[in-house]
Amino acid sequence: MKHDIRRMALAAVIPLFLLFILYILKFLEIGMDWNFTQLGVYPMEQRGMFGIFAHPLVHSSFKHLLANTIPLFFLMWCLFYFYRHIAPYIFFAIWIGCGTLTFLIGKPGWHIGASGIIYGLAFFLFFSGILRKHVPLIAISLLITFLYGGLVWNMFPQFAKATTSWEGHLSGAIAGTLCAICFMGYGPQRPDPFAGEEEEEDTEEEDSEKEDSDHKAEEDNSTFKKQ
Repeated sequence: MKHDIRRMALAAVIPLFLLFILYILKFLEIGMDWNFTQLGVYPMEQRGMFGIFAHPLVHSSFKHLLANTIPLFFLMWCLFYFYRHIAPYIFFAIWIGCGTLTFLIGKPGWHIGASGIIYGLAFFLFFSGILRKHVPLIAISLLITFLYGGLVWNMFPQFAKATTSWEGHLSGAIAGTLCAICFMGYGPQRPDPFAGEEEEEDTEEEDSEKEDSDHKAEEDNSTFKKQ
């Protein structure tokens, strides 16, 4: 029980640290009357390339940041709890993949915010659980569908607001899906239902070999005594 609580707490460290950075940057931006918008992605222009790395750190307003806070924390926590051994690689791949795809397909303008990361995490957790066919991970897939299934509409220009970067959402979804496929053989896997039976068979064979060896030794001793 203590181990589970400690693991749950550790899984929250990185999400909380990232959120701390996001809020500090927003407070600095407002308090110092700065404008971090140009740290976002500007598609197909050199000035927007740095945004591939920095765009999730910038938000247009506190309302924008607050809207992303809970889903970002929850989805990151799920990633670092259930996929703790590969979580840093997944998170990095989604971050960079989302920014790169937005740079390639986005409409002219500055694309900022962590929404693309949220879409990437949601799609990774959904498809990874389905592909691995492992019951706890499938349960997470279903939970993600229940909580965030409505997000899918904001990936298309017909349903997204004019001020919303549907390209960033779509890029995150693609990056998360690709990560689910590429990392399918890594991290938690469905247990082999026949593993226990194989171990039992191996044990029985070892016991049988030991009995045969003991029996042969007894025969050799008996032969020696007769001689």
